[in-house]
Amino acid sequence: MKLPDKFEEKMQALLGDEFPEYLSCYEEPRYYGLRVNTNKISVEDFKKICPFEITPIPWIENGFYYDGDKVTPSRHPYYFAGLYYLQEPSAMTPANRLPVEPGDKVLDVCAAPGGKATELGAKLKGEGVLIANDISNSRAKGLLKNIEVFGIGNVLVLSEEPGKLEDYFAEYFDKILIDAPCSGEGMFRKDKKMVKAWEEHGPEFFANIQKSIITQAARMLKPGGMLLYSTCTFDGRENEGTIEYLLKKYPEFEILDIKGYEGFEKGMPELTASKSEEFAKTVRIFPHKMKGEGHYLALLRKGKPLPATDKKLLPGKKSKKKLPEDLEVFLEDTTWELDAARLDVHGERVYYMPEDLPDVCGIRFLRTGLLLGELKKKRFEPSQALAMCLKKDEYKKVLDFPVSDERVKRYLKGETLDVEDMTGSKEKGWYLVCVDGYPLGFGKLSGQTLKNKYLPGWRWNG
Repeated sequence: MKLPDKFEEKMQALLGDEFPEYLSCYEEPRYYGLRVNTNKISVEDFKKICPFEITPIPWIENGFYYDGDKVTPSRHPYYFAGLYYLQEPSAMTPANRLPVEPGDKVLDVCAAPGGKATELGAKLKGEGVLIANDISNSRAKGLLKNIEVFGIGNVLVLSEEPGKLEDYFAEYFDKILIDAPCSGEGMFRKDKKMVKAWEEHGPEFFANIQKSIITQAARMLKPGGMLLYSTCTFDGRENEGTIEYLLKKYPEFEILDIKGYEGFEKGMPELTASKSEEFAKTVRIFPHKMKGEGHYLALLRKGKPLPATDKKLLPGKKSKKKLPEDLEVFLEDTTWELDAARLDVHGERVYYMPEDLPDVCGIRFLRTGLLLGELKKKRFEPSQALAMCLKKDEYKKVLDFPVSDERVKRYLKGETLDVEDMTGSKEKGWYLVCVDGYPLGFGKLSGQTLKNKYLPGWRWNG
């Protein structure tokens, strides 16, 4: 492929003797990857049921290569069950290297379409909160779908300028990930349209945006919290230069070591004004060094944590709020025990909110918490999002189809199903539809016929 002359000159200066090797990688095919959703299935169990050939991505514990010219994983029921996410291998690295723990408050600043956010949410294991933001409302809609398919309920999905979030979340987050908008030099092989975009808006344009985003994020991070900054570009102004800008502005930040891999290259202190060797702790990923595209990563910590305050444990106050009666009746078929104080009812819709949130009135939301369902006249209708959050053994009424059953695809297409072989004549009500034990959605049983409640916007086309 033809690369811009200015870009080639820059890369030759950057790589020296390695430049011909780098250039030759453009003649090689791109790599395809998938990442297992460890919140739903273990890596070992996934390997046992995976219907196509995969090979491990050596620096990502739950990542695998597949042959995108031979198989289409997005056309398999396991994809609809949220067992994996399709993602370019090097792009898996940022979320993998940010050490998120269950209970953390986590922000993904530029989250769409959800490759990083879904991994961060899976790491939380239902505890704490994930706030996933993207300034583009249309892209945020795709982000929301991917998060719900993954079964992540402790989430807020926003579509705001990062600067506006400061007013609500000052020093709130334990962990922040910024996969920053960039000139995309590392994606030229994967997406040739990026070359034209680079010619229209180069590194200097994006460097200014990145400096704004990273300083805004810095003010939302708790003392002692960690921030991971990443781009899919090679330019020093967007990478080491942006980190240097942050350190000048907020010297309490320090660069941390990142768990290594033999293909990782050190950051380049020579591209900074200070030439500090600290920048060598950051990581560069080049496509001629490993089986992936191009990325840059920097992990930073904001000073030291504030001293823990000894709080005397007081007896918890029971919420005076009660669960809506119709919701309570539905929950009799689940093992879930909901805290009524965390319910948020808007009209007919019922949401279950994450704990310990600030007042977020005034922010543009696509989702606040887990959408449980809708309160209709004398009944409760559970949501698709709730189905994806449930485990098979958490709901009493289950129709579990083997993946070979043709009714699985018919369900995903929105068709009514005959389930006479699986139900008694007197059985009725809401049933959780599963494939090989993994939820797909709800259906309503009446007379051994399952009325399909799979979300129309999610249906299998074709």
